Amino acid sequence: MKKEMKIEGMMCPHCEASVKKALEAIDGVELAEVSHKEGTAILTLTADVSGAVLKKAVEDEGFKVL
Repeated sequence: MKKEMKIEGMMCPHCEASVKKALEAIDGVELAEVSHKEGTAILTLTADVSGAVLKKAVEDEGFKVL
């Protein structure tokens, strides 16, 4: 299952890496393809993960989910 998130505040590859690491640490997230240029994260999920859990992981890294 794929899910797209819009994320505001990522400015560089380091930002991408921190968001990717945080999202991929969540059970059920197999892969997170994060782009600071597009302001998106495309997630490949192996289980149904709540949007609130995903949002909290991103916001805990200092970015805003739109």
